Formats: sequence, C-alpha cells, structure tokens
Amino acid sequence: MKFVGALLALRLLAAGAWAAPDYSPDALLRAHLWREFTARPPSRRPHVGLVLSAGSTRATAHVGVLQVLEQAGFPIDAVAGTSMGAVIGAMYAAGRPVKRLRDIASRLSLRMGANYNSFRLISLMLADKLLSSEKTEKFISKEIGGLRFDQLPTPFACVAMDIYTGETVLFRDGDVASAVRASMNLPGVFAPVAYRQRYLVDGGVVDYIPIDAVKRLGADWVLASVTENDYRSARPENVLSVLQTLEQVIDIRGAFLSREQRKNADFIIEPPVGYIGIYDTSRASEAMDRGVIAAYENLKPATESLLLASLKSFAPDWGLGLDHAASGAKP
Repeated sequence: MKFVGALLALRLLAAGAWAAPDYSPDALLRAHLWREFTARPPSRRPHVGLVLSAGSTRATAHVGVLQVLEQAGFPIDAVAGTSMGAVIGAMYAAGRPVKRLRDIASRLSLRMGANYNSFRLISLMLADKLLSSEKTEKFISKEIGGLRFDQLPTPFACVAMDIYTGETVLFRDGDVASAVRASMNLPGVFAPVAYRQRYLVDGGVVDYIPIDAVKRLGADWVLASVTENDYRSARPENVLSVLQTLEQVIDIRGAFLSREQRKNADFIIEPPVGYIGIYDTSRASEAMDRGVIAAYENLKPATESLLLASLKSFAPDWGLGLDHAASGAKP
C-alpha cells in the first residue's frame, strides 16, 4: 500500500500537480470561463451527466474520479451507473461524501453481498438454489436512509437485465436500494431479483456504460468513468474457478458493449485498472488511487471539452448571437 501511495505522488508530480501556476493567456481565459460556468445555475448551462461503468472491484476507481471532480468544482447534475457503478452512483447521488465512499470501498468484501464462503460456492455447483443478495439491499438502504429515486438530491438511474428476455430494465423510480441490488446481482451466483413480474440480474451484461440512462435524466454533456477489464491478458491456466469463468464471460461481453457505448460519451476517463480481478477486493484502495491519477490527468481536457460545449449558453450574455451564426442568418 505504501508503494501505491508513492506511485500516486510520483504520477501527480509528473502530471504537474505541484507545478508553478500557469498564467498564460489560454490558461487565464480557461480559468475565467470555468468560474463563469460553475457560477451559473443549471438552467443557464448544459446539464452535466456522470456515468459510472460496471466492473466490481475495478469500479471502486470511480470513487477516486469523484474525489478529483468534486475538488475541482466539476458540476454533476445527474448520475447513472451499472453494477458496482450503480452502488457508488446511488450513494453519491444520495449526498454521501466522497470520504465516506472511500471508507466503504476500502473495506469492500464479498460478505457485504451475501453469506459467502468457499463451501457455499462449491454448493452452487451441486444444488439448484443460488445465493441471496439481500444483504446488499439492506446495506445500501441503511447507508442512504431508505430513499426513493424522487427523494435523491441528484437525479440517478441504474440498469439491470431481465434474465428471461435479455431486456435492459431502467430504474428511475421506486426504492433505490432494491434497484441497485438488481443492478449488481451477478448471474449464476446470486438469485435473480423479482421485480414487477421480471427476474433481474447484473446490468453489466447488457449496459456496461449506461450513457442513454443519464441522457434520459436530462444530461446534455456526458462524462463516463470506465473501468473495463483487459480480458485479453487472461490465460486459460489462470481461469480456474466458477467465479473467474463468469468474470471472463461478463468482461468480454462488457468490452464488446463498451465499443459502441463509448461513442455516445462526450468525454471518457479510464483509470488503468484492467489488471484487477472482479473479486480482488484487497486492491480496492489501489483502484481508487488510480482513479485519482486518471481523473487528475484528464481534468484539463475534460474541462475544456465541457466549456466548448457551453459556449452557446454564454452567447446571449456576450451578445455574440451564435444561434444566428450557426444557421447562417444575420444577427
């Protein structure tokens, strides 16, 4: 862990975290525009949507990304997530501080989701009954105070999959904890969650990066934090258990899905955590640190992308008449 902390410091130093302030004309203009942007009410600027991908332990890197965005004053008007991204997104949308999210993620354990041990895992192969993820729902409900979607301070959505039809199920209303439980309900291990005559499992199988979900919440500009696995580095001799086999199948499916979904994001931050296994919970702190590094290194280009998308909203105050210019009409 000390090595990871040292690596974080070195990477931030290389990225210029403690460099002398930049007083170039471009930097001063960017800083001025950013102050103007963040001072505006949401009605007078593009709505910013944050999407948190699936990825289980790897997805704890989202906490590091949130930490940097929050420190930079990056506005987040809506959040959508899948699987572990839904867990983190729900708690953040409920107003839980990033420090608390980091504390929870650093103590991440499979036991938070179920009564889970090697004996019970072997039993899965010999019995018809799957494990229950009820403990996850209870934990989230307690953490966010049993809120419903319409009670969240920040609009939030998450997705799950109907195990019988393969359809994506979007959650935007009802109880948050039960929806998040369905979104991270690993198929083949946890029993499907019954919901309105559907039986639901992990949304990462069908919507790894739920960009459409956050756009349905009104997002005009979307930043996606993606924690995809480098599944190509796996070797047959390393795929030894039921969980590892399931992990490989879900990761390959997620990788194919993300190829198309990435095209719909305005900006992507991708922490380099592909080498961390889904159930390698001992490396959650390492994943969060890599999220901090990736977000810091991408903060400037992300800010510039958002400002460029916002120029049209600035135009009326500046008297530029960009609408007329875009249409070819005279102002």
